[in-house]
Amino acid sequence: MADVDTEKDTRKRWIGAEHPRYKWVALSNTTLGMLIATINSSIVLISLPAIFNGIHLNPLEPGNVSYLLWMLMGYMLVTAVLVVTLGRLGDIWGRVRIYNAGFLIFTVTSVILSLDPMGGGGGALWLIGWRVVQAVGGAMLMANSAAIITDAFPARQRGMALGVNMVAAIAGSFIGLVLGGVLAEWNWRSIFWVNVPIGVIGTVWAYRSLHETGVRRPGRIDWWGNITFAVGLTALLAGITYGIQPYGGHTMGWTNPWVLAGLIGGAAVLVAFCVIETKVAEPMFPLRLFRDPVFAGGNLATLLGSIARGGLQFMLIVWLQGIWLPLHGYEYEQTPLWAGIYLVPLTVGFLAAGPIAGHLSDRFGARMFAAGGLVVMAASFAGLLALPTDFGYVWFALLVFLNGLGGGLFAAPNTALVMSSVPAADRGAASGMRATFQNAGMVLSIGVFFSLMVAGLAGSLPQTLNDGLTAQGVSPADAHAVAQLPPVGTLFAAFLGYNPIHELLGPQVLSGLPASNAQTLTGREFFPHLISGPFHDGLMVVFSLAIAMSLVAALASLLRGRRAGTVDGGPESGATTVPDGDASVSRGAA
Repeated sequence: MADVDTEKDTRKRWIGAEHPRYKWVALSNTTLGMLIATINSSIVLISLPAIFNGIHLNPLEPGNVSYLLWMLMGYMLVTAVLVVTLGRLGDIWGRVRIYNAGFLIFTVTSVILSLDPMGGGGGALWLIGWRVVQAVGGAMLMANSAAIITDAFPARQRGMALGVNMVAAIAGSFIGLVLGGVLAEWNWRSIFWVNVPIGVIGTVWAYRSLHETGVRRPGRIDWWGNITFAVGLTALLAGITYGIQPYGGHTMGWTNPWVLAGLIGGAAVLVAFCVIETKVAEPMFPLRLFRDPVFAGGNLATLLGSIARGGLQFMLIVWLQGIWLPLHGYEYEQTPLWAGIYLVPLTVGFLAAGPIAGHLSDRFGARMFAAGGLVVMAASFAGLLALPTDFGYVWFALLVFLNGLGGGLFAAPNTALVMSSVPAADRGAASGMRATFQNAGMVLSIGVFFSLMVAGLAGSLPQTLNDGLTAQGVSPADAHAVAQLPPVGTLFAAFLGYNPIHELLGPQVLSGLPASNAQTLTGREFFPHLISGPFHDGLMVVFSLAIAMSLVAALASLLRGRRAGTVDGGPESGATTVPDGDASVSRGAA
């Protein structure tokens, strides 16, 4: 009895779930969780050169490309696979319980990652393996944060709250670029250290302050659905990952039997998953939710917008680190830091638009804000297409700011539309489904846009490379041998901020050239000048597809519910408020 009284006294010192300020506690903690989870994906992205130098592994050697890809994509792939399952577990066992466990796992694995005791391939496998475990914690945070906020806030404030949370999530991916560039200059292990104090504070805070306020629905785990979904999506995304690597004399690996098996087999298993989900009583992926056009259109817009945004992120890093910064006097070792700094306007755009869009969508409706943001993104892609490769920074900054602004206008209203279109008991699953589409889009963007870029480079890079090398005195035979190498290596070199000419030619060829020619070939400007033309050819294809995806996503955002009562997040929706008092849900969705 004394223990019960002590527990009650302890709880009184903290804000209870019924307290008017509790919703702000929930928003603050879940926003911190989303921020740390998304910063962690991009902080590694920008720090890859320092990581590989730290573990003494050359990422440009053909045998090490897989380490590079899995260190880059493993975290995103695991989160894409697990968020639905963990959102469903949140519906059954409690969203706060799963969320809190995610914070703890994320913090512990950050410590383990920073203690990598090995070098070479072993060191890379240590990082990849523990990043996979860390991704489980990140998926727990991502799958349940939006559901916790939706439970805590009334419908009239939900767009604002989700806006703050989603802008933190999206901005985190770009904050990580700057933070990673700064920390990698000091010590590559520090990119994992930075998670530890934030994680400890967030974990203790979450366990002490968050309460279960949502509708918990006892149920059983859909094991067959979970297994087929995980196997199918992993095989499909892994096939796409390996498809961008050279195979059998081809510039890419789409004819590789293992790649084809992953793509075809993964798609077949996902079809089986969909069939299973229509047969089981308690599916992990409630396909019935897609009967609501608002839910279906919102998730389609999430997927396409995520692919377009992911492609933008990777292409801008290649553009800055591989071409623009070296041409403007920056040493290759400094390019990760400055690439992050020069992308700050993108983050500012997100931070400026997101909370405002969330607040205004609560008053005027979410649909037009979501669609309008995607149209603004499409316009910014068109503007980037018009820029020369060696651009003036003011125009570049304005265009990436505009892109960030569009993304901020889209993120919160789209999330509010998706989350408010489902019954309260399904919010955990819906949150996980939305996060799956967002994370899968980031993984798909790597495969889609790198493939398009490699295809664009394959058409013009070999001749450009051959002509540039022979003009500096390299023998035709040596120049031809280098020019026939797969362009994916050149693309990764630009992505990582490397000048690969010294490695491609080798010391024997360089020593046989006049000193001035050898210095030109290995200097800052030769490689960027060489690839700028072919890169722009590939960029035309990439950003044209991004424009098309953004416009299709805008149309999907305009879909309305089957009945007049479907939620739009604002007064024009005529949504019917369900008895729980904080969710506007369409009759069709319920």
